[in-house]
Amino acid sequence: MDILYTLSGFAVGAIVGLTGVGGGSLMTPLLVLVFGVHPATAVGTDLLYAAMTKAGGTVAHGRKGHIDWTITSRLALGSIPAAAITLWILSQLPKGSNAIGAIIANGLGFALLLTAVAILFGRKLRDYAAQHDDSPLRQCCLGKITVAVGAILGVLVTISSVGAGALGVAALFFLYPKLSPVKIVGSDVAHAVPLTLVAGLGHWMLGGVDWALLGSLLLGSLPGIWLGTQVSAKVPEHILRRILASMLVLIGSKLVFA
Repeated sequence: MDILYTLSGFAVGAIVGLTGVGGGSLMTPLLVLVFGVHPATAVGTDLLYAAMTKAGGTVAHGRKGHIDWTITSRLALGSIPAAAITLWILSQLPKGSNAIGAIIANGLGFALLLTAVAILFGRKLRDYAAQHDDSPLRQCCLGKITVAVGAILGVLVTISSVGAGALGVAALFFLYPKLSPVKIVGSDVAHAVPLTLVAGLGHWMLGGVDWALLGSLLLGSLPGIWLGTQVSAKVPEHILRRILASMLVLIGSKLVFA
């Protein structure tokens, strides 16, 4: 089984390297639906997996000046408290019941459907935002809106482990259409590290992390990400993203309506 986990980590890592998205969006439902891992354990393990893998990305982006720390701070100002509150609510649910598993499974399905929309319509959202960049609401309240978006991401990521990647990038493109794509991605990756770390440690305290599983996933995913990055220029990205979005719709629908 450890070998299968490692191979799965490699496959998901390769998809992340190819498309830039798909980590939590594929890893968590894969663990739940294919390997039968409890939803709470799958989410908690994937959160710490994301924190470790994205920490390296943050260092790389930071050295190249690809992170807007003001935006990252605004997101964290909303997401970290929201994650803490969400974890507290989960901790108050009856122990031994399936309430936490049901909430996480439904939250995961909802987050996957949102992610699919973000992947499919991200470019149209960016074009719309660029045309309305000078709106009065954006001019007066951009900072507060960014904090609110961070809070929404904090809840989604804590419940489902999904949202820190594709949803975060889509939101930042919508809020900051004039910012370069590489800074959008860098800022989102930097924000994801403290968010997934706090949420992952919270799930660990709730008993929702499998450390052996985490090690097996990392063993496969790191070379997978490297390989996917190397061949990404040779594969039509728009085709891969549409396939990925279709998969997320199917998986999310299964989790929500099962």
